[in-house]
Amino acid sequence: MKVVIAPDSFKESLTALQVASAIERGWLKVFPKARIVKVPMADGGEGTVQALVDATAGQFVRRSVSGPLGQPVKARYGLLGDGRTAVIEMAEASGLPLVAREERNPLQTSTFGTGELMRDALRRGARRLIIGLGGSATNDGGCGMAQALGVRFLRADGSLIKGPLSGGDLADIARIDTSGLLPELAKVTVTVACDVDNPLSGRRGAAQVFGPQKGADAAMVATLDAGLKQFGRVVKAELGVAIERLPGAGAAGGLGGGLVAFCGAELRRGVDIVIEATRLERHLKGARLVITGEGRLDSQTPYGKAPAGVGQLAALHGIPVIGIGGGLADDARVVFAHGIDAIEAAVARPMGLEEAFARAPAYLEAAGERVARLLALGPRVVTRARR
Repeated sequence: MKVVIAPDSFKESLTALQVASAIERGWLKVFPKARIVKVPMADGGEGTVQALVDATAGQFVRRSVSGPLGQPVKARYGLLGDGRTAVIEMAEASGLPLVAREERNPLQTSTFGTGELMRDALRRGARRLIIGLGGSATNDGGCGMAQALGVRFLRADGSLIKGPLSGGDLADIARIDTSGLLPELAKVTVTVACDVDNPLSGRRGAAQVFGPQKGADAAMVATLDAGLKQFGRVVKAELGVAIERLPGAGAAGGLGGGLVAFCGAELRRGVDIVIEATRLERHLKGARLVITGEGRLDSQTPYGKAPAGVGQLAALHGIPVIGIGGGLADDARVVFAHGIDAIEAAVARPMGLEEAFARAPAYLEAAGERVARLLALGPRVVTRARR
């Protein structure tokens, strides 16, 4: 029996590989001769770098880069097992948790550090970049990132906008000089994990939808939105790239749009990128069962989350799927319409998060064993029913 175990991480508790390993231990108690294939998954957000490094036997690269407010921060990215693909979570260098609550101000934050990670990966020979968006402290349209890669931004009088460009500088941009852009970018493919469809500016744009959670008040939101509109116009005039109304351009404070404009990036659903990078479809060949899961299975699981992506792919191959959740919401049954055939909870009784986190490996192992024992009953039940 070949079983593929392909869960997402359980946030703040276990990595995807740790989740898969715990379920495997429980499964093997019942089916000790089963062939288990563990494929750590993610949805393009937090945990994506860890999952892809684990799934491909890659390695981490750690660098000191500029944080959202220009302060030095220690960040990491992953080089995958092929030696040519780098995976970067922008939150590592430009994320909201890197800024103290009282200092949060998207008029002053920059994605420069994210660009520094990209530059380092390119100089190490990466020929494909996977960029995970989400959790940003920034609203600079990706201009800080572009500066780190060699782009220069000029005012109407021709003067250079110096220093890491932030959200408050966008309205000053009148010209864009890409002559200094790293030549390595011409040889690289940039794929962006983006699960929102917000445009760059306007009512559903980066500033109005996401600005307040980054510390922006109403006046700041108006300034940021005007700046993003100006930036979109200049990008169209100078580079011939239309990003202002592009779905997903507003992700991570406009970094989605900046990556398209300056790096020719493709915006894709995060879980699809992870499925492709882990070669999950190849691992499914010959499998009798797939087990997936995440910290909580609920009505949001079908919308770009890893278990639904795994379930939908497995369904195409006619492979049954069981989802194990750290918790099951009352509305979790909606996943049955998205390739997941049955669900189980990791915990067997009500408990607080602290206890659940502390004993998560043991609870997942027990859940894996429970699922295996239920499946072992199947042939016996069917045989008795036929008598």
